[in-house]
Amino acid sequence: MSLLKHIDLNSLGDERGQLTILEAQKNIPFSVKRVYYLTNMKHDVPRGFHAHKELEQVAVCVAGKCRMLLDNGQAKEDVWLDAPNKAIRIEPMVWHEMHDFSENCVLLVLASEHYDESDYIRNYSDFIEMV
Repeated sequence: MSLLKHIDLNSLGDERGQLTILEAQKNIPFSVKRVYYLTNMKHDVPRGFHAHKELEQVAVCVAGKCRMLLDNGQAKEDVWLDAPNKAIRIEPMVWHEMHDFSENCVLLVLASEHYDESDYIRNYSDFIEMV
C-alpha cells in the first residue's frame, strides 16, 4: 500500500491566469483549522523531521518545488511536489521531511487541527517505537 496519497486539485484558467481550488470536505478530506506556508527556504537545509499523532495535513507547492520524504515506520517513499495543482495528504503517524527546495518555493500546508505541541513526535527513535 502506497504512503503517497495524491490529491489532484481542480485548476481552472485562461489567458488571465490559473485558479486552483482547495475545498474542505471535498478535495481536502477534513475541516481545515490551520493554514501555514513556508518561504525563503535554503536549498540544502531540510525541514520537517517529525510526525503527528492525530493531525492530518495536505501539502502543495504553490510555487517552485520540493521533495517530500514520507515514512510510516515500515516503508519510505519520496515525492516531488512540483506543480500547484498537485497535493499530497500526510496522514497521522507518518514521519515527514522536506528536502531540495527550489529558490522560489512556497509550500502551503492545510492542517486538520490547531497547533498543539503535544501532538508532535520529534524524535525518530520514539516514532519507530510508537508505530
